Amino acid sequence: MNLSVSIASIKMKNPVTVAAGTFGDGSLFDDFVDVSCLGAIIAKGTSLEPWKGNSPHRVVETPSGMLNSIGLQNEGVEGFIAKKLPVLQKFGIPVIVGVFDKTAANYARVVERLSQEKDIAGFEANLSCPNLEAGGKTFCDYPDLMFEVVAAIRKATNLPVIAKLSPNVTDIVAIAKAARDAGADALSLINTLVGMRINIETREPYLARNTGGLSGPAIRPVAVAKVFLVSQARLGIPIIGMGGIATWEDALEFLIAGASAVAVGTANFVNPRATINILEGMKR
Repeated sequence: MNLSVSIASIKMKNPVTVAAGTFGDGSLFDDFVDVSCLGAIIAKGTSLEPWKGNSPHRVVETPSGMLNSIGLQNEGVEGFIAKKLPVLQKFGIPVIVGVFDKTAANYARVVERLSQEKDIAGFEANLSCPNLEAGGKTFCDYPDLMFEVVAAIRKATNLPVIAKLSPNVTDIVAIAKAARDAGADALSLINTLVGMRINIETREPYLARNTGGLSGPAIRPVAVAKVFLVSQARLGIPIIGMGGIATWEDALEFLIAGASAVAVGTANFVNPRATINILEGMKR
């Protein structure tokens, strides 16, 4: 069965990949899955300089999901190139690198530096970051800010650019159009929803930063709806669907809604073989 798909110029032998930040560099999953069987691997996001992330507590379980407030901890672009990229390259599948930062110029600098390395297939821009040049407004919440950062990334590389969209917006189609118009070759949706849990004994939030990103099966209906809405807008660029995918049936929902590929995220924490189980199910 031929399951191959193309996300812009990224050739995937099947439509199953992983959500950034849930699979590391793949090495921790070597004992459970043949990573080379995946269609691609989306690496955890990297910024220009190292980020230490948020203080604990950073993760809390919720019904049918989890909240995380990791704070995009990473070793910076040079650390990624030295330590993570060689591991990712050994799997022989397309490597899509997640990128983020606090200004459009820094996004561009990260991408420009990474574009000098071999065996990188493209970039996924995590746009759920505050823009320090716009009073802390989040890039993904405003079409003009979305356009600015994607355009900056587009100018910095000839490789495919995938814009990762947030569901925490009023009009996701308008945001998607801004990303497309700025030069995005594809879209990833959705990123996490904003959520909170409170410890009723201490009367304090469980997370040190109060709120976090909700992921897991609880958000799947929202994710499917957002993929459907953007797909129906017929923007002419492919969609990678994600958000609560745990089974092959979940994955098919996204493909029917209009996604060209799917990314498995939180399910990897629960079942390290989730990606392979989904792929095997899709081959039935």
